[in-house]
Amino acid sequence: MSTFPECHGIIPARYESSRFPGKPLVEIKGRPMFWHVHARASRCPQLGSVTLATDDARIFDAARSLGVPVVMTGSHHQSGTDRVLEAALALGLSPEAVVVNIQGDEPCLEPAMLTELLTPFSSPEVRVATLATPMSTAEAASPDRVKVVRARNGRALYFSRAVVPFDRDAEPGGHLLHIGLYAFRMEALRRFGQLEPSPLELREKLEQLRLLEDGVDIYVTETRHACHGVDRPEDLEKVKHILENE
Repeated sequence: MSTFPECHGIIPARYESSRFPGKPLVEIKGRPMFWHVHARASRCPQLGSVTLATDDARIFDAARSLGVPVVMTGSHHQSGTDRVLEAALALGLSPEAVVVNIQGDEPCLEPAMLTELLTPFSSPEVRVATLATPMSTAEAASPDRVKVVRARNGRALYFSRAVVPFDRDAEPGGHLLHIGLYAFRMEALRRFGQLEPSPLELREKLEQLRLLEDGVDIYVTETRHACHGVDRPEDLEKVKHILENE
């Protein structure tokens, strides 16, 4: 018999961004982007709390004014996962808790995706989980689309910007696009924070490879829901259209 753990969401939100400075504060339907992410994540029934983690006073003050739980973190972090770890420790989450790293640039986040992400944690052996969705062969050709291959039990074998698996017999298809939502048991999140960037991580520029190279399994659930992240200012019109037509 398995016992489902307590689960908490943390949204890393930094002001500085090379492609879109101030992104968490950009207004969509009269509210900053982080508010939309928090509101949608809070609709996931498995999450006991959802907290914003930032290193910027402007974001912190805006969150407080809108009643969004927020913690201030350092500005030295190299990744959102490192920021999530600091926030989780500051919140005093239980060592048995599961922590979800929720991308702060997903104002159209589908709450059901978070449920799918957390489902594997009904098994006590699962320490880290993420999501993937089918994609076309044409999409898979882009190094910006991160591919993942899985074992039969859902365990990730590898993540890559290269086209994996390679179709030796010219029978294309069957590629999975990795979706950058992660859930960690607290001990695995702490482990990530203790590890140095790994050789494959540095080559592919994919931080999840740090865990695989250390022998930490990542379980991948397939979802049919789509992501609509805001990487650049030109992405805003698409998400505004989606939110305005819900």
